[in-house]
Amino acid sequence: ALLDLTGLNEIKGVWKGSTTLPCAYVPVKDFVQQTLMWTVVHDQSSGTIFRRDGSGDHILLSEYRGRVSVLKDVPGNVSLHILNLEISDRGAYTCQVTWRASNNSLIAKDITTKVEVVKVAATKPVIRASEPGLTFPAGARTSLTCVASGSPPISYRWFRSTPGGKALLLSSQAELAWDSLRPSDTGKYYCEAENR
Repeated sequence: ALLDLTGLNEIKGVWKGSTTLPCAYVPVKDFVQQTLMWTVVHDQSSGTIFRRDGSGDHILLSEYRGRVSVLKDVPGNVSLHILNLEISDRGAYTCQVTWRASNNSLIAKDITTKVEVVKVAATKPVIRASEPGLTFPAGARTSLTCVASGSPPISYRWFRSTPGGKALLLSSQAELAWDSLRPSDTGKYYCEAENR
């Protein structure tokens, strides 16, 4: 089909994360993009988020300033990127493109994507070692990294078990690193991941 927009019907974004609302077309010779508009309808309000025209890019809704952008350098890709998603961002987002034909007539097309914003609990973390296996010679450098997914920010804590069953807090970073391992570093290490 000539000048059709493609996108998605529905997107689930992660609270505090980022998302891309796809909107794209295949450029056609003799049709020049005049305007691009991204509008949104929320439960209580609606408005124009983004407008691209001959005078440049304009972000019109203040709550999206500093959080939205549209690619410039890929012809036909006018997808909307949203950072730091808020629960209040959920709604119906419409991408509308207007083209001018060589005979000066205008053609407009639009597509709408429904956006949900979900809170995602931190997953059970996995531990990644700097090399395969967890047996090292004394004096070796090594590190362990704790990795989880979910709504950011995710905080990490490393513990080591001590005799008597108490856990000793070692670090509040995702990575636990040793410059030079000693035999006394042998033991059981735990990592914990947490988000809001």
